Amino acid sequence: MAFTQEYTLSGRVVDINNNPVEFANVVIITENEDGVLKGTSTDENGFFNLVNMSLSTFHIKISYIGYEEFQQKIVITSDLDLKTILLKESSENLGEVTVFAVKPTITRKPDRLIFNVENTALIEGSTLSVLKNTPGITVSDQGINIKSAKATVFINNLRVQLTSSELIQLLESTPANNIKSIEVITNPPASYDADSGSIINIIMSKNLVTGYRGSVQTNYTQGVFPRYNASTSHYFKNDKINLNLNYSYSDKKINRDQEYVVNYLDNSNNTEEIWESNINRNTWYQTHNLNLNFDYYINDKNTLSVTSTGLYMPYFKYKINNNTNITDENSMLASHFTSGNLSRDNKYNVGTDVTFVHDNENSSTLSFNLHYTAYDYDRDQKVLSNFYDNSNVFTGDAEFMTNANQNTDITTGKIDYRLPINESSNFETGFKYSNVKTDSDITRLDIIGNSEVLNVDNTDIFNYKENVFSGYANYSKTWNKWDINLGFRVEQTNIEGESLIMGERNTQDYLNWFPNTSLSYQLTDDVIIDANYKRSITRPSYKDLNPFTFFINDNTIVLGNPNLTPSFVDHFKIGVNFLDYFTVEWYYVDTDGAIEEFPRQDNDTNIIAYTPTNIDKTSETGLDLIFNYYPSNKWSVYAVSSTYYVEEQLNFGSDYAQQGQWSQIFILAPNLSLLKDNSLNVNLSMFYSTKNLQRFTTVKGQLFSTLSVSKSILKKKGTLSLSVEDLFNKQYTYTKTQYLDQSNTGFVNSDNRFIKLGFSYKFGNTKLNTNEHTTDAEERDRLKDLN
Repeated sequence: MAFTQEYTLSGRVVDINNNPVEFANVVIITENEDGVLKGTSTDENGFFNLVNMSLSTFHIKISYIGYEEFQQKIVITSDLDLKTILLKESSENLGEVTVFAVKPTITRKPDRLIFNVENTALIEGSTLSVLKNTPGITVSDQGINIKSAKATVFINNLRVQLTSSELIQLLESTPANNIKSIEVITNPPASYDADSGSIINIIMSKNLVTGYRGSVQTNYTQGVFPRYNASTSHYFKNDKINLNLNYSYSDKKINRDQEYVVNYLDNSNNTEEIWESNINRNTWYQTHNLNLNFDYYINDKNTLSVTSTGLYMPYFKYKINNNTNITDENSMLASHFTSGNLSRDNKYNVGTDVTFVHDNENSSTLSFNLHYTAYDYDRDQKVLSNFYDNSNVFTGDAEFMTNANQNTDITTGKIDYRLPINESSNFETGFKYSNVKTDSDITRLDIIGNSEVLNVDNTDIFNYKENVFSGYANYSKTWNKWDINLGFRVEQTNIEGESLIMGERNTQDYLNWFPNTSLSYQLTDDVIIDANYKRSITRPSYKDLNPFTFFINDNTIVLGNPNLTPSFVDHFKIGVNFLDYFTVEWYYVDTDGAIEEFPRQDNDTNIIAYTPTNIDKTSETGLDLIFNYYPSNKWSVYAVSSTYYVEEQLNFGSDYAQQGQWSQIFILAPNLSLLKDNSLNVNLSMFYSTKNLQRFTTVKGQLFSTLSVSKSILKKKGTLSLSVEDLFNKQYTYTKTQYLDQSNTGFVNSDNRFIKLGFSYKFGNTKLNTNEHTTDAEERDRLKDLN
């Protein structure tokens, strides 16, 4: 009977003056000191209490910053009261200084780079700001990239279930003080979905002790217009549950100015008309983001988790004002028109996961996951264009309204099994099924006189169904100076898309294999050689497959393509890391059928159509020189020089286009910590790209720059932050398209020059770390925003 009983361990922690030590960490570890069993922290009177202790021998460790650690071996045979425990001041305690930020460190593995930022100055800002300072990651208006490739963002190995713009909002409004490390995975193992070409995995700290902590954050941003954001995070843990709740609210108005010149050509590709447009776009939106994570520890071997991520956008307004002058080949004005576009949206995006994890006696793990997403999107649009002759005399107008709706349901289920074969090798396998169902419709009404007339050519219903069956196996082993990871994944995809009114049906059925391998060798103590290969897939987004036409004005449209096919990527890399700080990498990326949205001008109808298209062949090869230097917790520097060549090939039917471009990227990111306690931190990030090729369009060189300053206040519980974006006013985008019968130039100012002032405050047991995670459903990543 004694072996089935549970006992209580209690005590009180005081300092040398008999004052209670609040928030001291109390941890119970196994007799051989190879694992943590339980944990808690002392209350405001220094008391702690651990329940459900079994009959056994343990070690108890009690620690608090500025004091020497207390450790004692204990034997539980009944309820045990340790009475009063004295913590002695550490001989290394420096008076008023109680917390020091440590320097970030970098760990390189064959398939990834691990950037350890826990307890560093970088976590005093937002999660997005940490990504901006992570080696290899670039953040811009176009999204989050690893080099030139779009990155998929995970948190604790689970994919973030939001669209690109929603993801930026979430990371910008989420505090970074719970991040342990950032993994930049250029060659994800087979356990990741096949469309995960490059991955950013945000690893959050784990809760070891019970209690509650919370935080509030707010920031004010002044760009062309003011922007506001507020968020709050709450964490609670006891012996049975772990609860994490995050909420954020954003209220923003974003300005965008654009100039666009199109040279419409005759049959001999000589300029016939020149259309010069000045466009101003303003976007207002209010969003609510909520993330809930709940873990229930059934017993030592079984855990049930519920995770939900939701976004609700009750207010969204999108207004475009356009003025276009039309001239002949000699720049003599022929006519002009103005166009106004006002859109209002309503959207919600809610996903929920239920996960059960079972730990077996042989240290293997079996997990089951069920996921469901409900995504609903509505847009009402009204467009009015007025036309004038070369004498500015009104000649007529055109007015229409559209209403577009999209409802998407995603259901997935997966099983994963992980088996440690021995101390140096692991085997993983798993299966996944996903089902996607999207129903979309659009209605266009032309305003003729005072009547609304249905435009049947631009009214349609589109239904889409997708089923994917997948399985994988992965093996990893470390021995002597070698480290290897071998894996493969197989996916069977069945797709059916149907345009009901147009009578078009598109079906796709394909089975594909996706191998990957990573290998590293420690040549000497200072030199590591690594190589990897991965094959991945990129499926079309549901928006891109939708054949509907969205009108910016009568002559500028966004057009879907239901005939898109998936693209396949083969990625090779060889690298050498030496003297801890230097890395040289050569890489080659070959893409068949890359899916890109780019403008195509019709010289007969004078219409610019932004249409997603499969590019026949895209290749990129480059050489990267990387320097990471973190000599102390006072300062560090990260620098990159990358030289690469991009080539694109596309068959337009009767015409064939091929373009290539050499480009360079330079990155410089120094960080500095000031004052005796490192409470004042300065981070500078500069990213310069020379002229480069994107989607058959040449983009002029750009300089992206960010300066961030943060200061800890209120006994390290509060943080004031100030950041300035685009210090040198060089983030404008200049583009030029010149191939076959295409000839146009563009200029975009995306309102990315701003000043941001922020404040955050922690309360409760601020010594706690969190175990935040989010959910996994790779299909949600293809829920794109409508432009």
